[in-house]
Amino acid sequence: MTNYGAIPTSSHPLPAIDLEYISRAKHRIKSGLATRRPWKSMFDFESMTVPHGFFDAVSRIKTNLGYFRANYAIGVLFILFLSLLYHPTSLIVLSILVVFWIFLYFLRDEPLVVFGYQIDDRTVMIGLSVLTIVMLLLTHATWNIIGSLLTAAVLLLIHAAVRRSDNLFLDEEAAAVTESSGLMSYPSS
Repeated sequence: MTNYGAIPTSSHPLPAIDLEYISRAKHRIKSGLATRRPWKSMFDFESMTVPHGFFDAVSRIKTNLGYFRANYAIGVLFILFLSLLYHPTSLIVLSILVVFWIFLYFLRDEPLVVFGYQIDDRTVMIGLSVLTIVMLLLTHATWNIIGSLLTAAVLLLIHAAVRRSDNLFLDEEAAAVTESSGLMSYPSS
């Protein structure tokens, strides 16, 4: 006899969802995005003024690049994404590279250690940027990539120059990282 309309049930119980893993991932995402400064602070129109001169602009650019580093990385990746919408292969490569960005730059809790050397955030960002550009250039979307990177660089520099930096406060560690070479000896235990 057939039971029409009956909902089939499985004799095997569903695997338990690892709630601890989900909770840890959620915490890592929140803490990873904590390096990003609030967008409201970044686009505070009251803090946008024309620099008083060349040296004032250079000083603002240096400070803002250090302070809004994660925001600028997200902005560049977003502009790059928009430019690749009509190149599916490049978009797939960018999606894979975004995973690398998320795990190696945005969500990393501890410093990256390679062969006994601690790699700081700036060096990781430069390495991921070079890897992203090289991999995308191999997908034959060269002019889209060059155009989007130039657009992103111009917008980034304009923002960094006109955003007043006198009301931004870098913590001591971030200031020290900005001054460091990017590669520090890590004591092995």
